[in-house]
Amino acid sequence: MTKPPKSTDHPPATTAAVRVTAAKCVRCGTPVQPRFRPFCSQRCADVDLGQWASGGYRIPTAEPTVGQDEDEG
Repeated sequence: MTKPPKSTDHPPATTAAVRVTAAKCVRCGTPVQPRFRPFCSQRCADVDLGQWASGGYRIPTAEPTVGQDEDEG
């Protein structure tokens, strides 16, 4: 009679080399500071906020212009 495998019996694991790198600022690419994550400084955070506030980050759409009816062809 054979005994069932133990739950700790695992097939040999393959080891893959994993390169861990420091996080980079999403604005300028310099190393991230934990206090300002995902940015490196308050300046980069403020520049990004300005882009959002001015509409710099938007998805272009094909909306009808003001005063144009959708029924018109």
